[in-house]
Amino acid sequence: MELSRRHLIGASTAGVAGALAMPLDAARAAPLTALLGRDATQYGVRPGSSEDQTRALQRAIDEASRGRMPLALPPGVYRTGLLRLPDGAQLIGVRGATKLVFTGGASAIQSDGADAIGLTGITFEGAGIPLPTRRGLIHLLGGRDVRITDCEITGSGGSGIWLEQVSGEIAGNIFTNIAVTAVVSLDAKGLSVSRNTIAGTNDNGIEILRTAIGDDGTIVADNRIEDIKAGPGGSGQYGNAINAFRAANVIVRGNRIRNCDYSAVRGNSASNIHISGNSVSDVREVALYSEFSFEAAVIANNTVDGAAVGVSVCNFNEGGRLAVVQGNIIRNLIPKRPIGTAPDDDAGIGIYVEADTSVTGNVIENAPSYGIVAGWGKYLRDVAITGNVIRKALAGIGVSVVPGAGAALVNNNMISETPRGAVVGLDHARAVTSDLSADGAQRFTQVMIGGNAVRQ
Repeated sequence: MELSRRHLIGASTAGVAGALAMPLDAARAAPLTALLGRDATQYGVRPGSSEDQTRALQRAIDEASRGRMPLALPPGVYRTGLLRLPDGAQLIGVRGATKLVFTGGASAIQSDGADAIGLTGITFEGAGIPLPTRRGLIHLLGGRDVRITDCEITGSGGSGIWLEQVSGEIAGNIFTNIAVTAVVSLDAKGLSVSRNTIAGTNDNGIEILRTAIGDDGTIVADNRIEDIKAGPGGSGQYGNAINAFRAANVIVRGNRIRNCDYSAVRGNSASNIHISGNSVSDVREVALYSEFSFEAAVIANNTVDGAAVGVSVCNFNEGGRLAVVQGNIIRNLIPKRPIGTAPDDDAGIGIYVEADTSVTGNVIENAPSYGIVAGWGKYLRDVAITGNVIRKALAGIGVSVVPGAGAALVNNNMISETPRGAVVGLDHARAVTSDLSADGAQRFTQVMIGGNAVRQ
C-alpha cells in the first residue's frame, strides 16, 4: 500500500514539474486551452473593443463546439448581438470580470434544441434594450442537461432567462433590474432552480409554467428573492416571488423571500406542490398560496412575518382540495391589502382552508382578523384544526356554518387574547354566532369542538 501511494505521489509531482518545464510559448497557450478550453481571442475576439464582436464570437462558439471544447472568454467587455449555441456549446468566463454587453436583437443568447450547453462565470448586460414579448436575454428552446451557473443577468428589457422544454440546472446566478421575470420555465423536463439571487423584477421572480396541467417536478430551492413588483397590475398574476401554474409535483423549499407586491409562493392549479422551510417577510397579499384546480398541497415549516394572509388553500369550487398545513409560524399580519380600492374580506387572516385539509401545529400571532378560517359559505368539507397556538387575533378560529357547509373538527388548540371569541361561526366573511367554545353556546352538528384551551 505504501509503495502504491508513493508511486501516485511521484507521478503527480512529475506531471506538475513537466507542465512547469514547458517552453515559454507553450506555457502561455496551455492554461486556457488545456484547463478551460479554447481561448476566444484565438478566433479574433477582442475583449474591451468598442466594435461589435458578434461575428467573431459566433465563429469561436461554433469552432469550439465542433471540437467538443469549452470556449474561454478572458476578462473584458464584449459588445454583442444575438449568439446561437449549438450542441455542446459551453462558454466560460471569469466571474465578475467577463461581461457581454447586449447591442440589440431578439436575445443575447439563444439555443434551439441544443443539449449539454453551459454558461458559467459571465455577466450578461441587457442595457435595458426592450425584448420581444415572451423572450429572455438568455433564451433556450428545448435541450437536455442545460447548465447556467455563477452568471449575472442584469438590465434585461424582457425576462432574464426563458426556458422551454429544458432539463438541467439554473444555479448560483444573480439577477438584477429585470423588466419582466428573472427565470421563466415552460414545460420543464427536469429542472432545478437553486441558490440564485433575484433583486428587482417587474412581473414575477421565478415562473414554473405548463401549457396544460401535468407533471413538472421542478425544484426551486435556496434562492434569495426580493423587491418583486406587480408592474402590469392584475389580481395576482404578477408580483409573486415564485409562481407555479399548472405544474404538478413542484418543490419549493428553503427560499428567503422579502418585499413582494403579491405572494411569496403561489401555486395555481399545481397539484402535489410542496412549500416548505421558506422564510417570508413583507408581502402584501397571501404569502403562501395553493389555489384553483389542484389536488394535494403540503405547506409546512415556513415562517411568515408580515402579509395580508399567511396561508390560503382555496377554490374548492374549482376542485381545489387535499392539503396539510403544518408547523408554520405566521405573525404580524396586515389588516388589508394596499393594492386595490376597497378593503378585502379575507385580509388579516393567519390560515384559510376549505376542503380535505389538516391544519396542525401552527403558531399564529397578531392577526387583525382571524387566526384560522375554515370554509367560504357552503365550500367546506372535512377540515381538522388541531394543536395550533393562536395569540392576539380578533377571533381565534372561524368556521362556516351556513346550510350545506361540510364538517370541521376544532380540537386541542391553545387560543388566547381573541376578543371576538375563540371559535365563531361564519356566514362567508361575517361572524354570525357568539363564541362556540363557551359553555352553553349554540351547537352545529357538522362542527365538532372540544378540548381547546382558551384564555382571554
